Amino acid sequence: MGNNPPKSRMNKPLDIAIVGMAGLFPKANDLTEFWQNIVNNVGAFAPVGKERWGVEPDAVYSPTPTPDKAYSRIACLLDSVAYDFQGLDIDEELIRSLDPLYHVALHTGRNAFLSCNTNNIDRKRMGTILAAIALPTDSASRISEKILGHSFETRLFGSQSTGPIQTIHKNECLSGRVTGLPAAILAKALGLGGGSFTLDAACASSLVAVKLACDELISQRMDAMLVGGVSRPDCLYTQIGFSQLQALSKSGRCAPFDKTADGLVVGEGAGMFVLKRLEDALRDKDIIHAVIKGIGLSNDMGGSLLAPASEGQLRAMRKAYHQADWRPQDLDFIECHGAGTTLGDQTEAQSLVDLWGQGSWSKGQCAIGSIKSMIGHLLTAAGAA
Repeated sequence: MGNNPPKSRMNKPLDIAIVGMAGLFPKANDLTEFWQNIVNNVGAFAPVGKERWGVEPDAVYSPTPTPDKAYSRIACLLDSVAYDFQGLDIDEELIRSLDPLYHVALHTGRNAFLSCNTNNIDRKRMGTILAAIALPTDSASRISEKILGHSFETRLFGSQSTGPIQTIHKNECLSGRVTGLPAAILAKALGLGGGSFTLDAACASSLVAVKLACDELISQRMDAMLVGGVSRPDCLYTQIGFSQLQALSKSGRCAPFDKTADGLVVGEGAGMFVLKRLEDALRDKDIIHAVIKGIGLSNDMGGSLLAPASEGQLRAMRKAYHQADWRPQDLDFIECHGAGTTLGDQTEAQSLVDLWGQGSWSKGQCAIGSIKSMIGHLLTAAGAA
């Protein structure tokens, strides 16, 4: 009870400042490239090769929905990243042995932290919250291949198998963990002592992470927060998985709110932010990129992964508007979820129509969009993008 903020404070806008940020997205190794790609309409959609799937693409591809096959080879993946780990308090040998998931998180988290004024930050009062998808990584898949692959080979070929099971090293096992370790390693590397945890709330993960980070600041438990989302699972797993759900775009093109839309395209990457209370950011003369005025959170109790319920979306949006003391008519741009799935996009558009109602607004007053049309669906990093 002692950590709960007064009710009067909860009824006011959040006023949380974004003072630092960094991103690593398909075809964009930093935020400058990211913005230039948006301005110049550069998409990141490309066929996936053997170097990422680990098998010949034709072996796992079928143009029609088939068990254990992907019906599209198109994805938006990270490529040729020059990771920078300079100044991180973590063993170099451990970094080299970690899964690319950790490389993405460490690189982007470091850049976000260094993008702002860190002189006035007490690292003992800075927490870390990271959204990361709880799916197999490249390292986890290699461990499974060593154990299960050897078992299958022995059962099939007996004495003619290639030999004993391959050695699995300690760091390899560590690298395969995805549910709690990413945020802990990031916090350790930057010397942040305010506690850390990793969460997976599916497509909402990054925004839930930001909401929880804001709670830490409003409650005065923390003075700064490093928060964001990362997604870098085994991309063969996600490509086949979304094919089995028949949610993947057969055309290999993500077209949110377009009548030609036929599904999502899988992307990967990370977005990170440094947050402070607005009054502290003003005091410290920070560069303020944006101010968070309200956040709405709800459970979509009547929906499902591929069939969201409008009622839950409306509850979340109305809470955010109420906290910010805004009206829908005050906005001139809305960045939507817009995954390119027909039912999902229709539901989201209808939710916005219901939110706006029949009030006084004019055609063309507010634009809507979705970055997924350029970099695909980043899953737990989607909100950060």
